[in-house]
Amino acid sequence: MSFFELPPLIEKMLATADNISDLNFSVGRPPQVEINGKLTPVEIKGLRVLTPYQTEIIVMSLLSGNNDAAEKLLKNGSADISFSIHQRTRFRVNIFSQRGTYCIVMRVIPTEVPTIESLQLPPQLGEISFYKNGIVLLTGPTGSGKSSTLAAVIDKINREKYYHIVTIEDPIEFLHSHRNSTINQRELGSDTPSFALALRAALRQAPKVILVGEMRDLETTEIALEASETGHLVLSTLHTTDASKTIDRIIGLYPKNEEHIIRVRLAQSFRYIISQRLVPRADGKGRMAAVEILKSTPRTREYIERGESEGKSLLDAMNDGELEGMQHFDQVIEKWIRQGIVSKEDGLSFSTNHSNLQLRLSGLGASSDFVVGGQDSSRSGDNTNRSAGVGSMRNLIER
Repeated sequence: MSFFELPPLIEKMLATADNISDLNFSVGRPPQVEINGKLTPVEIKGLRVLTPYQTEIIVMSLLSGNNDAAEKLLKNGSADISFSIHQRTRFRVNIFSQRGTYCIVMRVIPTEVPTIESLQLPPQLGEISFYKNGIVLLTGPTGSGKSSTLAAVIDKINREKYYHIVTIEDPIEFLHSHRNSTINQRELGSDTPSFALALRAALRQAPKVILVGEMRDLETTEIALEASETGHLVLSTLHTTDASKTIDRIIGLYPKNEEHIIRVRLAQSFRYIISQRLVPRADGKGRMAAVEILKSTPRTREYIERGESEGKSLLDAMNDGELEGMQHFDQVIEKWIRQGIVSKEDGLSFSTNHSNLQLRLSGLGASSDFVVGGQDSSRSGDNTNRSAGVGSMRNLIER
């Protein structure tokens, strides 16, 4: 490269802190690293501010020898690839064009496959390894730790079961070694042109477990449901914020006249819907995964099949389902705030129902108010939250 070599530049950026999650190269800005959710500039000699030419050189270095990704970038304006330095540090890379220039975001992938224990996830997620079939969905915004949680679940199955596991990823992130199970990892672009084609092919490869990086469209979703209904355990992700919206997203992919059929199929095939949000710790030492867990029970299956109604929502089921291993975001966040693990300000900003959680923390909200408010919040937004809060106050005064 004319001004710098990419590997040494990346290593200098990684050396600035221990808990870097992303590297960011954007025109008009210096090279940046993301630490605990905040972008921080890195001083590199000769790179005070990146120019369009410099980011293009970085892109050319990243895409060297990857013609498929280069063509996708030119055609679609973005491309996902994996990248490694001396087989030591691996990255999930997204390259995209904006205003006629290129930007690059590189997600750091830990070298070791995480475990449920190392991620401090709820231990009940380990029960996923006991299922022989069905579908398990990990949901949450980009960067919420979905891939890490899926990798931990796959690792547990890999160590405890004697299965054939097939993963279909875009791109491959964590590299799994064969343990008791045999695990084959396929990458979009280099191994298969699409999730749907790879997933359909996987049905002929005799796997017990199939991981699909993301259920992006109707075809992929339909094949995943078919696989879960025919004796496979399917794990996948969706970019939704909570369990209720996940159900709505899947049903919304299908024609309206098929809604009842899809509700029945989904109710019978789902095993877990797990949603995540990364919340900053109060001590400044990184972030913690707040995990919402919806589990398949007679009650939750009924609500999915028949649809939610007042007093019969998935939030109600999670609120009442602690003994069955269920929990929802605001329960977890409330506990953390009371324990001082996260600050009240951060906890409230990541909650599902800000107003009702604030009432509970102040001692003014009853459990029933909290549940109803949370249910309304998922449908009507902040105005409903305020109404629920006023209702709680009025009930308290009347009593």
